[in-house]
Amino acid sequence: MAISCSALKVRLLATVTRLLAVLLVPIAFCRAPGRARFLACQWALRMRFPAENLSGLAPETLLAFTHARAEAFWRDGQLIGLTSGYRDAAEQHRLFTAEVRRTGSVPAARRRVLPPDESSHVRGLAIDVRPTEGARWLERHGGRYGLYRIYGNEWWHFEYRTFEPVRLPHPDAAADRRPPMYAEPPQHPWRQP
Repeated sequence: MAISCSALKVRLLATVTRLLAVLLVPIAFCRAPGRARFLACQWALRMRFPAENLSGLAPETLLAFTHARAEAFWRDGQLIGLTSGYRDAAEQHRLFTAEVRRTGSVPAARRRVLPPDESSHVRGLAIDVRPTEGARWLERHGGRYGLYRIYGNEWWHFEYRTFEPVRLPHPDAAADRRPPMYAEPPQHPWRQP
């Protein structure tokens, strides 16, 4: 079975990253004895994924993501990188507008990109990860950290939640579930008409 050049490169980079983390453990131990493996992992992954930007993530999202990927790294040898996290409203608006232009309609665009006032990226609660193997690991184990895959059509998109949400087929599916504008309010059993 032949291995493609890109697959070989990914394996080589993963091996180098793991080796680097192991070599960084003693240095990390000097800095934080009780968290040496965690710290060495974060340093090695920062070198492996130099373009990732963790700033702007909500504190609970950042904590969940860094601890989940440390577990993936040390327990299962899986690397998880961040391709996108926090986006300010202007960036989210630019992405949404570009998707509207690309697809030709707002409803079609909303299946891939939400406007700023609805996007969890703007609140610092959403992360887009790579590679696909890392996303698979996060899908299996991320719930322990409050990280859940939210949409069926986006294997890379996870959000921090305090409870497991229902997976939606696409980002605009929540809009499909909104009650009609003049619907009767729901009746609660403790309320008497």
